[in-house]
Order: sequence, then C-alpha cells, then structure tokens
Amino acid sequence: MDANIKEKKQLISADSKQKVLAFSSLIMMIIVFSIASPHFATFSNFIGILISTAVTGLLAIGVTFIIITSGIDLSIGTVMTFGSVMTGVFITFMGLPIWLGILGGILASTVAGIVNGSLTAKLKIPPFIATLGMMMVAEGLNLVISGTKPIYFMHTPAFRKIAMGKFFNIPHAVFIFLGAAIVAGIILDKTVFGKYTYAIGSNEEAVRLSGVNVDRWKIAIYAFGGFFYGIAGVIMASRLNSAQPALGPGYELEAIAAVVIGGTSLSGGKGTILGTIIGAFIMSVLTNGLRILSIPQEWQTVITGAIVIIAVYTDILRRKKTA
Repeated sequence: MDANIKEKKQLISADSKQKVLAFSSLIMMIIVFSIASPHFATFSNFIGILISTAVTGLLAIGVTFIIITSGIDLSIGTVMTFGSVMTGVFITFMGLPIWLGILGGILASTVAGIVNGSLTAKLKIPPFIATLGMMMVAEGLNLVISGTKPIYFMHTPAFRKIAMGKFFNIPHAVFIFLGAAIVAGIILDKTVFGKYTYAIGSNEEAVRLSGVNVDRWKIAIYAFGGFFYGIAGVIMASRLNSAQPALGPGYELEAIAAVVIGGTSLSGGKGTILGTIIGAFIMSVLTNGLRILSIPQEWQTVITGAIVIIAVYTDILRRKKTA
C-alpha cells in the first residue's frame, strides 16, 4: 500500500515537473521571439497565435484521450477536413440551416472516429495502420465529395462569425477552444469515461479481466477524438469562410507533438488536458515565430520534426526514471 502511494506521488511529481518545464519553455520562446522581431509582440500577432492554437488545440485535446489509451491517430488532419467539407455540403449544397450543417459536419468526423475505434478494437488492426488507412480514405473522400474544389460559404455570412466574430476584441474561436478544454479536462479527471481511458492505457488486459467491455470503451474514445476533430473542422471552415478539401495533412504532426510536449506518454496511462493546452501553445508560438523570422517552410518542418523527436525521447527518459 505504501509502495503504491509512493509511486503515485512520484508520478504526480514527474507530471508537475513536465508541466513547469513546458510552461517555462513557452515563456522563454515568447521572450526570444519578442526580442528577435518587433512584429512578434503585437496584439494582432498574439490574436493570430490564439486563433491558430484554437484549431491545433482542439485536435490535440481529441487525440490526448486516444494516446492515453496507448493508441495513436494519424487521421487527425484529414478527418478534421472531412468535417469541414461535410459542413460545406450540408450548408452550401443542401441549404440546411447553419446549426444543422454544423452538427452534421461534427457528426461526420465522429463517425470517422467510430470507424477508427472499430478497426482497432473489433478487428484488432494496430492503431497506426487503422488510422493511416482512415487518413487516406478521408483525404480521398474530401476531394471526391467536393469535386476537388473549395466549398465557399458566401451566402451564409453568419457562418464566418462562429469563429471570427469577436467578444471583447477576441475571436469566438478562442472561447470555443477554452470552453472545450475545460469540458474535456472535467471529463478526463472526474468521470467514468476518463477513469477507463487511463485504466486502458495503464493495463488493458487487467481492465478486460475485471469484466469491463474494453472494445466498447475504445470505440467511444476514438469517437470522442473524432468529435473534437469535427469541432476543429467547423472552426477552420468558419475561419477561412470555406471548406478546403486539400487541407489537413500535416496537422496530425502538430497535434501529436503538442500532446507529447504537454507530458502525455506515448506508452499510455498518463496525460492531462492542461499539459496538452500548453503543448498546443508551444507549437503555435514556434510556428508563428519562425514565420515572422522568415525561416523557410522546409526548415520550419525540420525544426518541428526535431522537436517531436526530442519530446518523445524525453518521454522515454521520464518513463525509465519512474519505472
């Protein structure tokens, strides 16, 4: 009993240190970029960072639940775009009310999540392969359904206000993101859903032997991830005032990087929404700062990839210390 309590205290201490380290890194990046360029520390640029974080953050929140179960999702970006495209189909092509089109778009991404979960839980296909297949399927469907052309929301000006309307000079997208983060944090920390998310990631076989329907919970967790991708898709479509079918690939890198940087372990069983939010801000600040410094796109990708590798290696070292 004492050993278990000691182990839990060590894990809590390690998690706290990770959050402090990540937050300190975020502050340091902001200071460095502010010194390097006078254009960084401006109100308009910070608003741009917040809007960017709203999308990346929503994606990261969704995949946090999946990674905690020791799973992975490579279809994040294309499933997000699938939600955008279907929202465009429902509102622009079918003429449905905006609220109904939004629900339809989010539902479409949620269904993609259910398929991912079913492939992983029922057919026992490794998450990497299952979600890689979904990434390709969703990418193809986005182009087929849209006819390879953007779907514009020109006749529904109210749609753009969903993300870009302002409250106290701050875009609605930021408040949607923060609200979603609070809800997700409560679900992960205070509900049975969160309890089983952690349990499956810590020891799936033990949970199964205790009589829990692990397959059902896994499908629900992947569906929950798809739900958040759908919200991100609606925000992205509203921000651009169009559904861009070719948009999507690459977002999975930023989202997963944000989750890992925030302290969620790729081996499962550990992670927090607060850490993910910090990680999402780090990714947005890094991308924004590199662009302001006119770093070529190809080198931005190199730097982002290097950060992912460092974050994963740090996670490995952290697990060895707590083992």
